[in-house]
Amino acid sequence: MKKRYLGKGRLEVSALGLGCMGMSEFYGPADEAESIATIRRALDLGVDFFDTSDLYGAGANEELLGRALKGRRNEAVVATKFGIIRAGGVNGRPQYVKQACEASLKRLGMDHIDLYFLHRVDPETPTEDTVGAMAQLVREGKARCIGLSEASPKTILRANSVHPITALQTEYSLWTRDLEADILPTCRELGIGLVAYSPLGRGFLTGQIRRVEDLAPKDWRRNVPRFQGENFHRNLEAVKVLEQIAKEKGRTPSQLALAWVLAQGDDIVPIPGTKRRKYLQECHFSRY
Repeated sequence: MKKRYLGKGRLEVSALGLGCMGMSEFYGPADEAESIATIRRALDLGVDFFDTSDLYGAGANEELLGRALKGRRNEAVVATKFGIIRAGGVNGRPQYVKQACEASLKRLGMDHIDLYFLHRVDPETPTEDTVGAMAQLVREGKARCIGLSEASPKTILRANSVHPITALQTEYSLWTRDLEADILPTCRELGIGLVAYSPLGRGFLTGQIRRVEDLAPKDWRRNVPRFQGENFHRNLEAVKVLEQIAKEKGRTPSQLALAWVLAQGDDIVPIPGTKRRKYLQECHFSRY
């Protein structure tokens, strides 16, 4: 698989990564054996960029990724996140940064994190203080690079003034393009890469979801406005157009949607999420 660079060449990763969140919760029943097999198959396909968080599965997702990469750590670029407190709120205080990192390293079974993200900005803590503590992790060798998730242009500028920000992680797809107005230009001005999560519109752009009932009973997407009522039906009509274009090009809707995100710039790395080898194979086909 082709390579891309995040943050002015600071971090080399595969052009497509793998989001691991759904392997532990949020998207219906989990299957650990299949999830581990999916991660290892991704490595075989040339995918080396894996994204997780201490939030997913209350840390269980990091543990799963660590088990899957055991013996193959040198083949992987691992990104994880901290800051969202499961009981509610955000914590970006400097003393918590170190604590959260140590806990993630233990769960992952690794001595360093390749890309450490602040999952959400803490409104009660100056961004400079949080990023300063993250920079200390880099100096200590516990993180190679640092990034932000869901940050405004102003926050990105403030953070980058303290320490180079390698990547911003935010949602980007054919149906989520808000960041094109000011966030993406800010990142490009500063040489910050973009890690695009939900590049398949949380699964909607795959064409596999025809009814709300297609989602598992406890799938959190049932509570997302885009998956409800008239919104669902209007979005479905848009997906039908995507399907037609994909058919004309001899591709699947998923492949076309990912190709669109990739075509928006070499500084963008989409991280489609799946927990099954079947869908992984479809998304990560060799032309990427």
